[in-house]
Amino acid sequence: MPPDTPPNPTPGRRYALICPCRDEADHVQATIDSLAAQSEPPTLCLFVDDGSTDDTPRILAEAEARLPWFKVLTRADRGVRAVGPGVIEAYNAGYETLDLDEFDFVCKIDADLEFPPRYFELVMDRMHEHPRTGNFSGKLFHRLDSGRLIAEPTGDENAVGNAKFYRIECFEDIGGYVQHAGWDGIDGHMCRLKNWIALSEDHPDLRIIHRRLMGSSYKSVFHGRQRWGKAKWYMGTSLLYMLFVTAYRMKEKPVFIGGLGIMLGYLKAMLTGYQRVSTPEFRRHLRAFEHRSIIKGKAGATVEANERIKRWWDEQQRSAPDPNPTNSSAA
Repeated sequence: MPPDTPPNPTPGRRYALICPCRDEADHVQATIDSLAAQSEPPTLCLFVDDGSTDDTPRILAEAEARLPWFKVLTRADRGVRAVGPGVIEAYNAGYETLDLDEFDFVCKIDADLEFPPRYFELVMDRMHEHPRTGNFSGKLFHRLDSGRLIAEPTGDENAVGNAKFYRIECFEDIGGYVQHAGWDGIDGHMCRLKNWIALSEDHPDLRIIHRRLMGSSYKSVFHGRQRWGKAKWYMGTSLLYMLFVTAYRMKEKPVFIGGLGIMLGYLKAMLTGYQRVSTPEFRRHLRAFEHRSIIKGKAGATVEANERIKRWWDEQQRSAPDPNPTNSSAA
C-alpha cells in the first residue's frame, strides 16, 4: 500500500503508535520515513510533541500534511527535559485520546529509531501466535559509520523500552506504565505477574536501528547509567542481583565507567532511602525472576516463565465452561 493511502486494517491487526518526542530534529525524519515504508502501515501514528524548541514541530507538521494516518498532539514546553516520568506523561496524554475499541494493539516508540519495512507486520504475526503474548519487540542495534550493526545488549524478558508493542487488553490489565524511571522494566514483570508473556527476540527483519547510544542521556553516558541504577533500586532489585548486573555491564563502552555508574546510582538511592515500588507482591515476583536469572541466565528464566504462563492458560481453557454444550438424549 502506498504511504499516502489511508489504511484499511484487518480486524485483529489495527495498531496505534504513540511517540513522545522533544527536540528530535536530528532523528525524527528518519523515524517517520521508516514508518511510511511499513508493509502494514499503522491505523494511527500519534506524535506527542512535548515542548520542542528546535525544528521538530516543522518536520512533524509536514508529515501530518502528507500522511493520512499521522497526527500530532502538541504540549506546552515545561522548560526542562524530564527523562522517564516526562516521557510517560507525554505518552499518557496521547493514550488518553484513543478510542480503544478502534485498535487491537498500541505501541510506544521513540523518535530516534529506524524500523525495517516488515517490522510491524511481523510483530503482529508474532503476537497472534499465542493469545497470552502481551508485549513484544525485536532487538536494538547501533549502526556504525561503516554501516556495520552492533547489537545493544537487551534481555529477552521484555519488549525494548524504545518500541513496546502491546496487546491493549494486556496494557490495560497491568495498569499501563508507572510514571517513574524504570517504567520500561517494571511493565514486563507486571505482565508475568498477571500471566502475560513479555519478550523480545532477534530476527534480521526485526532489527531496530537506534540512532544514539542506549543508556546515555541528554547530559552524558555516566549520568544516564546512574539514572539506570536508581531505577533498578526503585523497581525493587536486590543488591545481590545488582552486583551481577554491574559486573556484566563493566565490559560495555565506556568500559568500566558504565557499570560503575549503574552501581553508583543504585547505592545512592539505597543510602538516601529513596522510594521503591510499593507493592510487596511485585517485589517478591521481581526478585524471584532475577535470582532465577542468575542460575539459568535471563534467556533461560524468560523461557521458563513463558512456558509456565502457557501451561496456566491451557489449564484455564480446559476448566472453562463449554459455550456450546450438547444435550444428550435419554436412552
